[in-house]
This record gives sequence, C-alpha cells and structure tokens, in this order.
Amino acid sequence: MEKVEKLCASGLWVAEIDGEPVGVLAVGTELQEWIPPADEPELYVRLLVSSRRHAGNDIGGALLRHARELARADGVDLLRVDCWAGDNGRLVGYYVRQGFTPTATFTVGEWPGQVLAMRP
Repeated sequence: MEKVEKLCASGLWVAEIDGEPVGVLAVGTELQEWIPPADEPELYVRLLVSSRRHAGNDIGGALLRHARELARADGVDLLRVDCWAGDNGRLVGYYVRQGFTPTATFTVGEWPGQVLAMRP
C-alpha cells in the first residue's frame, strides 16, 4: 500500500475512453535504488500501464506525451523511464519509437532493465 501511496503522491494521471479507465501514468522525481541518478533535474516516469483490450489506440503514447508536457511546464529538460529489457528488447523498442534513447542498463536479481531518456 505504501508503494501505491507514493505513486499517487508524486503525480498520477488516468487515461479514459468513453469514461472507462484505459491507462495510468505516474511521474515524479523519486528513483528506485538501482537507477543511477541524473546529474540534472529530471522528471521520471515511474509507472505506465495501458489496457491490452484497447491496444492500438496509442494510450501509452498519449500518456508519455502528457509526461513530456509536464516536464516542459516544470522547466525540466530531462524525462527518463526504465523498463524490462528482456524479450529481445521489445519494450525498449517501444520507448525508442516514442522518442526515448537508451542510456544505462541495470539488473535486479535476474531481471534485466534499461533506462531511457529524452529531452522534452
């Protein structure tokens, strides 16, 4: 429950289609301990999920565009996200198509991860 409360406190946005929640974005400045800190102010995508039932509607893309707008509004020049790097980098590829560039890699247990960044 504490994790959810932290996500909500940092900034949480819900995407809807016809009043139905179809995606969630959480952004903030707090990082997980395995993420290398940036050497400048940043906004970090802490959570991005979208409904598989509505795949193809660019829900994640719309939420990431919103994150870019939030960074710009805050005067922050760096937006970062991390994701699972397994499965031949499919999720990493998604973020690259959204305009992010891979930066650092990390491992949590046996879970391979990738940090990506963009200049909003």
